[in-house]
Amino acid sequence: MWLLRADGVTALPRVSPARLAFLGSLLLSLLAVAGTVTLAKDAARYLYVSQQIVEQGPRVAFELFSWPWFSLLLAATQRLLGISLELAAYLWCAFLMAGTCALLVAITQRFVIGSGYWACLVVLSIPAFNHLRYDIIREFGFWFFCTLALWLALRWLERAGWLRALLLQLAIVAAVLFRIEAVLLYPALALCLLADLKTRQAWIRLLQISLLPLAGLLVAVVWLLSGHALAQERVDYVLSLVSPQNFLARFDLMASRFAEVALAKYSADDARRIVFFGLLLTLISKFVALCGPFALTLLYRPGWRGVAEFWHKLRPMAWAWLIYFGLLLIFFVQERFINSRYVSFLNLLAVPLLTVFVMSFARDFPRLAKILVTVSLLVMLQNVVSFAPKKTHYLEAGAWLSQHTHPADAIFYEDSRLAYYAGRGYPYMPFDREQAMSAEQAPNFRYFVLIDKPGDAALQRWMAQQHKQVLSRFSNRKGDTVLVIGD
Repeated sequence: MWLLRADGVTALPRVSPARLAFLGSLLLSLLAVAGTVTLAKDAARYLYVSQQIVEQGPRVAFELFSWPWFSLLLAATQRLLGISLELAAYLWCAFLMAGTCALLVAITQRFVIGSGYWACLVVLSIPAFNHLRYDIIREFGFWFFCTLALWLALRWLERAGWLRALLLQLAIVAAVLFRIEAVLLYPALALCLLADLKTRQAWIRLLQISLLPLAGLLVAVVWLLSGHALAQERVDYVLSLVSPQNFLARFDLMASRFAEVALAKYSADDARRIVFFGLLLTLISKFVALCGPFALTLLYRPGWRGVAEFWHKLRPMAWAWLIYFGLLLIFFVQERFINSRYVSFLNLLAVPLLTVFVMSFARDFPRLAKILVTVSLLVMLQNVVSFAPKKTHYLEAGAWLSQHTHPADAIFYEDSRLAYYAGRGYPYMPFDREQAMSAEQAPNFRYFVLIDKPGDAALQRWMAQQHKQVLSRFSNRKGDTVLVIGD
């Protein structure tokens, strides 16, 4: 399919870059899902919530999860088409991801003429979001509708109009229903208009993209005036994260603890600076690592000339990148962790710019570009094909639990997916393993379903003290083991 030339990558003329990205994405998702045996933790939770919605109605959704719109979508799809919830979830995720890839290629083509097939290579190979194709996560909808909103925003900035502004805002609302942080697109669009606010046309555009927020604010005021409370758990959580007071208090706490543990008293005053730049470099390093083999092109200095053009032509994406980076930094401080799934949206927003780096590198180093393309194709397969042992022991343990225990039994699950595969839903465990096995909590559970740790002498001592025994054990090819412990 790929033909490498000194000036770029071309493909069979009958397949456009965007269409190739869409079809290629579907194929990669199929390969990823075909090798999946067990669901990830979040996937099991979404499907459990969906099943409860099907059985009990939509009102139960918010009792089980604070932002259940994805689960509501899956439940509606199951009722409409009559297919299983798991199949519905995989279909939605695959097509949303395919749409995201096609839109990214279309946006990149508007940015740089002749970049379509290079963009297709980048968007299908970059590990940032491609390594998640096997999963059932809300990010797929978040990515698609954010990318759609950005594509519509670029068209709206070229030619403003009330209808285009409405479609743009509807795309943002759809993205928010998957992940609430999609609201960042509103300030990103407003900042794009900042330089032109001296003109009447810019103020009209600002009003156009403020229609839905203003309407939502009006509805909220009417709701409050009617005597109702206005509170939503997920919204309250996000507001607490971005609260300057909470952020500064958390940051000061992090810096003071770091100073106590790692710094001499003479350097304690530098703790805030060290922590800030440490978090900053951690985010940047994760972003670069998730670029995969294309990170090599970031070392090529001429490619950086494209940054100014990226800012000029794709300013909504540039502002969204900066705002989201700031949100990640806030989250990092508040929650004290960050993972590649959250960072991946930065890489998604940077796909057009990364494509420019790759094209610049390939133009000046055609031989090395052939190696880069080959490695990228191998990474493309690595993202979706895994030869690691599967968690078959989870399925076996779930089957045993469903046959040998009762739903009313008090069971501690170290991993709630074991309950899911036993047909017991996806219970929230208020304790971790150590807390559940403590002298205060252990009598409250009849069974303990634990992940075995090789050579765990403490577990043996605990079982002797509590008069417990291993009722059954289940292992996969790698030797990972699940223990069912009881009286």
